[in-house]
Amino acid sequence: MTTPEEPHPAPVPLHRLHFEEPGPPRPARLPGGTHAWLVSRYGDVRQVLSDPRFGRARLYDADAPALSDVPDLVNSPDLMFNQDGEDHLRLRRTLRRAFTPRAVTRWQPWIAAIVEELLDRLEERRRPADIVQQFTLPLPVAVISRLMGLDASAHGRLRHWSEHAFSDGSHAGEQVETVLKEFHAFGADLLAQRRRAPGEDLISSLVRAADDEGGVPEAQLTALVCGLVVGGHDSTMTMLGNALLYLLGERPEAWPRLGADEEAAGRAADRLVHLVPLGDDRGSIRHAAVDVEVGGATIPAGAIVIADCGMANRDPEVYPAVTRDDLFAPLEAPTLSFGAGPHYCLGVWLARTELQLALHRLAARFPALRLAQPMDAVLWRTGTTSRSPQRLEVRW
Repeated sequence: MTTPEEPHPAPVPLHRLHFEEPGPPRPARLPGGTHAWLVSRYGDVRQVLSDPRFGRARLYDADAPALSDVPDLVNSPDLMFNQDGEDHLRLRRTLRRAFTPRAVTRWQPWIAAIVEELLDRLEERRRPADIVQQFTLPLPVAVISRLMGLDASAHGRLRHWSEHAFSDGSHAGEQVETVLKEFHAFGADLLAQRRRAPGEDLISSLVRAADDEGGVPEAQLTALVCGLVVGGHDSTMTMLGNALLYLLGERPEAWPRLGADEEAAGRAADRLVHLVPLGDDRGSIRHAAVDVEVGGATIPAGAIVIADCGMANRDPEVYPAVTRDDLFAPLEAPTLSFGAGPHYCLGVWLARTELQLALHRLAARFPALRLAQPMDAVLWRTGTTSRSPQRLEVRW
């Protein structure tokens, strides 16, 4: 899911990606050559993401052009993100009660405790230390594991599953298929366990909600669980690693304020999520069910539409250049990094809370934290649709 331009080389930090100025809707092509429409202005992208006439499910019709050559989880028709209408709402209702701001507020003390425990361990490490291995990866893994009641035996497999669930096409199709079969079997077994012995974890609440809702196919519920397991840690790990590279490498003047003011750290978290994408692909694809007018252009029925959230997040009509680099200025409008409309990310409050607590407490504990390697020497985790430092050595 990309804009027509070639993706930038992997060594480029994501905060340095080049974005063209947004403009009116125009014809474009998907990487495989399929004709599409590109929308890039903030209002146009919000319209496409919010209008029910632009859906996801038809992208996976038998006669639709393939969006990926690899059978990854992201392009599974059973995934909640790839459903529309009542099928989508039924799944979403089973999940949204678990991710309300009130629920996340209740979780905040134990999330903070996990952060502090990891910082205690980091403080004991020899320097330089790899902050990815010691902090940005174990934090979201520990949080999603507690939420979903996963034991430590699953931790080592989470990254393996994520690499194949979010493959960028560089893995062999047979390999991805084999790994995802194993992963789906794990998800189905988790559901069966919670039905036999329900607890207070998120999967148990999903089983109860699905039973109350009725009519949720087991394949869709399994895909939902698998999506939560890998998506619940991958995005936070990616955001935090990329944020630290940017802050320590190019914005060290902001570091003291992050540690001194938790509210300011929250605003910075919002700004960082808004400006630093998760990967090189920054578009979200939709299918037009009927002719729809967008930004003065008529997008015909049956067209594929690329909604470029990265360009829209830099629309000067909405986000003035004067505040674009101000990490502590409140966003002028809701970011599109989490989508919009019926497919708006339900995990936004959890992701924001983890990022805010992590940045604030890390900066408070280590006010002299700094990179121990040049930014250009960073090794990147590649092979998936998200990208972040594979290692990030720091001193304090």
